[in-house]
Amino acid sequence: MPGRVETEYQRCRVNRAGVLDEASAFRLESIEMPMQDRNTVVHGSESALRQQVRFEALLADISTHLLNLAPESVDEQINAALRQLGEHLEVDRGSISSVDPSDGLLRTTHSWARADVEPVPLGLGEKELPWVATQIRAGIPVIVSRPQELPPAAAVDLTTARQIGAQSVALLPLSAAGSLIGTVHFSTVTREVHWPEPIVQRLRLIGEIFASVLLRRASELELRRALAQVQALTERLEAENAYLREDALDPAVRGDIVGDTAALRGVLTRVEQVAPTDATVLILGETGVGKELIAKAIHEKSARRDATFVRVNCAALPATLIESELFGHEKGAFTGAVSRKLGRFELADGGTIFLDEIGELPLDLQAKLLRVLQDGGMERLGSHVTQQVDVRVITATNRDLKAAVTDKTFRADLYYRLAVFPIEVPPLRARKEDIPSLVSYFLGHFCRPLRKSIERIPPAVMDRLVAYDWPGNIRELRNVLERAVIISRGSALQLDDVFDVPHAGLAAPAAASAAPPNRTLQEVERAYIAEVLDACGWQIRGRGQAAERLGLHPSTLYSRMEKLGIRRP
Repeated sequence: MPGRVETEYQRCRVNRAGVLDEASAFRLESIEMPMQDRNTVVHGSESALRQQVRFEALLADISTHLLNLAPESVDEQINAALRQLGEHLEVDRGSISSVDPSDGLLRTTHSWARADVEPVPLGLGEKELPWVATQIRAGIPVIVSRPQELPPAAAVDLTTARQIGAQSVALLPLSAAGSLIGTVHFSTVTREVHWPEPIVQRLRLIGEIFASVLLRRASELELRRALAQVQALTERLEAENAYLREDALDPAVRGDIVGDTAALRGVLTRVEQVAPTDATVLILGETGVGKELIAKAIHEKSARRDATFVRVNCAALPATLIESELFGHEKGAFTGAVSRKLGRFELADGGTIFLDEIGELPLDLQAKLLRVLQDGGMERLGSHVTQQVDVRVITATNRDLKAAVTDKTFRADLYYRLAVFPIEVPPLRARKEDIPSLVSYFLGHFCRPLRKSIERIPPAVMDRLVAYDWPGNIRELRNVLERAVIISRGSALQLDDVFDVPHAGLAAPAAASAAPPNRTLQEVERAYIAEVLDACGWQIRGRGQAAERLGLHPSTLYSRMEKLGIRRP
């Protein structure tokens, strides 16, 4: 009879976990055998069946929790699943390792242990278990009941096993879509156990679940990264387009460097020297000499010429807005921040940023600018996430920054970082030989849009233009010539009274007094402020600029402009 039982048992069906199915168990019950032996087989199959049912219920519960998780919750639930499985299998520890995307090596990422047992250290990986890693990469499970079963080639692995107190170990590869994702491991510390084939099959089922979860999370995170990159690129393109549209409307940023005097050639030589480098450049010179054109020339002769050239006038922005303009802000960072905005530094990433009137930058922002210069790091307003940008910085000022450093209104460390390669642009009165060329250039620039045809410049007109000192420099010359083209009749350029319009070097009160007597005081004030602003090229801050000429603090002038409804045309 025992022989018949063995034969019949061999014919029984065994499922993936190595457990009898119900039909096979029933067949064994019907075999003629002594009642005591029959009870032993029946009770054993019933126990195995109940254990199998409990295990399958546990797997179903774990699968339900893991396969529907958001990526942010996966780690916590994997640790919980390791605890449940470890307690069911009656082992002391469990862990999962994953392939590190930075170097492709296996490292422990999740670890569980009973309360009185030290868990497998996080980060433990191929360097400490080289033989085990070789087996796993070949798709071979590592199943040992005691460390001594490891082969001689696993000497390093044996040392590690003893250091972490491992006794019986079952470690299986996690694979999905033909790629190794990691490993799942269970082990004992306090005793030795055997790992029969039904248990190993159960561990394979566990590994399939974990592999699916980790693969799904990796795919979703990769999709999120791709979507975030697309969104960031879209935001940047929209911001760049908005900036370029705004830039295209400003005629002051379009133009060429005109002239052939020795003073100007010296400046252009300096431009040629510094352009191929990424050195920070400080452009010095009076208002209106064309510092921005020099900055743009440096950019266009550099390796960054195909990237964006972004300009910011630090004097034209209120102190409350300039930080957001430079570094951007997150939604809700302050009242009115209804959406995220990229700053000018992010727009210039890979290109060049030109900070005009850098001497007007508030002290607290000087520290942030210094950080960008040192390591390329910056944060948007309302965010603690550091953004890395690769930007070449060119600055300009008409102020004496050394004096500002002495007065402690400008940081000394920032000054020395900015003044790596200074370039001083001469005023127009120092290169009067270039005035005829500039006049011809601007006439060609204005005649077509103004529907004029100026073919001749009378010698007296040119002599008058050359003799004038041009305290407003090229900007003033440009404005005077534009007005001259407008008033000229026929083909000859006429100046008439264009020099009598309030501008740099001429007192504005005379114009105010010439106002019709029926104008209100507010109208006279509005006209006077607008004329001074126009004469200064709408530069508010800085020595000799609108606020100083009007005897007002810049913030007071901003308030007065808002009250009177004065806007830059």
